[in-house]
Amino acid sequence: KDNKHCTTPKCWGYEKNCVEGKDFHLPSCTDKGYSRNLDDQRRLFWQQAGFGYVKKFIESLHTVCASETNSGTSLKCTEGWEYCRAKNLYIDLRNQKFDDTSNKYAKGFLKHSEIGGKCIIDNDFMLKEVRFDGELNAWKADFLNFGEMTASMNCDVTITQPTIFMKLDSGFNLYHHFCDFVNLYASQHINGSFNEDINIVHWDPTNSNYFDLFEDVWPAFSKHPLSYLSKYKGKRVCFQDAIFSLPPRMPYGLFYNMPVALHCHGSTFFEAFNEHLMDRLGISQDQFDEDIVRVTLLTRSTQYRRILNRDELVGAMKRVKILNVTVVDYKYREMPFLEQLKRSHNSDILIGMHGAGLTHSLFQPHWGALFELYNTEDPDCYRDLANIRGVEYFTWENKELLFQQDKGHHPTLGEHPKFTNYAFNVDEFMRILGKAVKGVLKRRQERTEIY
Repeated sequence: KDNKHCTTPKCWGYEKNCVEGKDFHLPSCTDKGYSRNLDDQRRLFWQQAGFGYVKKFIESLHTVCASETNSGTSLKCTEGWEYCRAKNLYIDLRNQKFDDTSNKYAKGFLKHSEIGGKCIIDNDFMLKEVRFDGELNAWKADFLNFGEMTASMNCDVTITQPTIFMKLDSGFNLYHHFCDFVNLYASQHINGSFNEDINIVHWDPTNSNYFDLFEDVWPAFSKHPLSYLSKYKGKRVCFQDAIFSLPPRMPYGLFYNMPVALHCHGSTFFEAFNEHLMDRLGISQDQFDEDIVRVTLLTRSTQYRRILNRDELVGAMKRVKILNVTVVDYKYREMPFLEQLKRSHNSDILIGMHGAGLTHSLFQPHWGALFELYNTEDPDCYRDLANIRGVEYFTWENKELLFQQDKGHHPTLGEHPKFTNYAFNVDEFMRILGKAVKGVLKRRQERTEIY
């Protein structure tokens, strides 16, 4: 509302009185795909990867347990138990061992009446089967033993600070961990609050800390460090205000297991996520020469998917006057993650081999381009991610102009294109790069004219 460029009130797209075309816009699509027409295809993409994704969960919220008094408990969950919101929730952790023998991803570890509240349960809803109930898919199993309490809850500790419980994917892998952050952002939209004075708790029945290479991102969501369920070991805890965040590996979720409507590009949800992250983390767009295109080549020091003729490609790029070329290896021990974000946010074109590092396309400027040098026969992953982010996507087109070192050496599957190294024809590389440069200059100019 304080943006001087906004002349009329806007909404996200999921609010009841939000008008399509006036307050928000659907993405652009170039073909109707399997839909009846182009508008249906645009709406499908918006529902899958835009704020329609949030709207779907809001509209499916159901009251699981209700109380007639304000001091009682309330529990609302989505139809598939992907997200829940609770008031005055009781959790008894006196019998939890929180040791290393427990399964980190155990579901339903709370026994009868160890989770519940003073409310009346909708047993019909509780007994409904859900289609997906894996450890990182939904919360249904964690509420199976939810009990109605008639007596006082006798809390040892009462948490008044709003609390978000999360099931977390791998903290080692950028692609997987950002499924956590993206769904946390979506959960905050569902909840209608972006308060930073919140408690984020890892829903984990062990006593092990979560190893997180990207812990610098948490301040974008809370001014407090990530907390653990084991913090309340041996206590009966009452949470006055709690939400159970969208899990990272939901089928049809963002962005792992995500189907995307073909021929569509640009999600306002992911554009907003980019701006939310950069604003909260204090990362800005540097001043740049409008005639210069900033290119970042991601190099790998791993055993596989290295670029064998990297220096030759870099040399060819540096001979083009309008290209400002930087080669980086995003090693967490050598380059702090916020510095990596800063570099990616100021990269008009990001180039790299197939791998989690290409998740950095989420942080590029809105006019950016991603050049996945070779997708190693996994064509959808980063193409779809680039499309929902709204950056233009390029990849290698002619396999005859690509050199594969050998057939690959997967430890169990044998020959595999992800487990070898590659060299690329320089002329073909520069041809594809030229298309990316042309697109960046055009879109950057259009963005500049808006402001």
